[in-house]
Amino acid sequence: MTEKHTNRIAKAFDHGKAFVAFITCGDPDLETTGKVVRQAAANGADLIELGIPFSDPTAEGPVIQGANIRALSGGVTTDKIFEFVKELRKDVDIPMVFMTYANVVFSYGTEKFVKICSEIGIDGLILPDVPYEEKADFQPTCQKYGLSLISMIAPTSHDRIAMIAKEAEGFLYIVSSLGVTGERQAITTDVGAIVDVVRQNTDIPCAIGFGISTPDQASTMAQKADGVIVGSAIVRRLAEYGKDAAEPVGAYVKSMKDAIADL
Repeated sequence: MTEKHTNRIAKAFDHGKAFVAFITCGDPDLETTGKVVRQAAANGADLIELGIPFSDPTAEGPVIQGANIRALSGGVTTDKIFEFVKELRKDVDIPMVFMTYANVVFSYGTEKFVKICSEIGIDGLILPDVPYEEKADFQPTCQKYGLSLISMIAPTSHDRIAMIAKEAEGFLYIVSSLGVTGERQAITTDVGAIVDVVRQNTDIPCAIGFGISTPDQASTMAQKADGVIVGSAIVRRLAEYGKDAAEPVGAYVKSMKDAIADL
């Protein structure tokens, strides 16, 4: 595994609790995505998940589905996103990973897709529709090019948690709630118990996502893990403010990062 890649993801977690921001590429356009990523980074985001839009995003709730539809109708393609990231890397040096679906990678050509990721400075890949049992379709290629294939652990993983954790790379994405992404009033899963099992099996950092939208929720979840992941609350601001979203997103990221900074 190339040192550069491994180190970049580790860097997100080496100075306290990490704030991970998810942003859909091309919603409403790539120029806005660039401004939002830069504002998020400037306001304390430690790692950025860039969503490559897909027409059938099975893990997503209505907010991120809407972003996918807006981005695709705006004409965004995987190649345009690759070019965009290449530009972004000229001045954004925090870790960045792609979050997309298996079909996006397969249809592009897995080897070609992963090779380009590594060339443009993407550190890892999250594929929510690829279960642990099928990760062999992607993992060897990711390892060849120094990308971390990020594993997800859900409340239903039960006796698979240890198995997934043992082979985890980069960081572990712990899904806080059953169902799809979206802001939630309350998170009822015993996330702490999941993290305990993870800790017994790996030193890799864990970040909790799905349903976190307020500073209070971020603080509660960050006490249990190494970081928090927020998507829908950011994407909702993009839907609301469109091309003017960078500042409101920056302010929101700052409020969330401040809530977990001293933990």
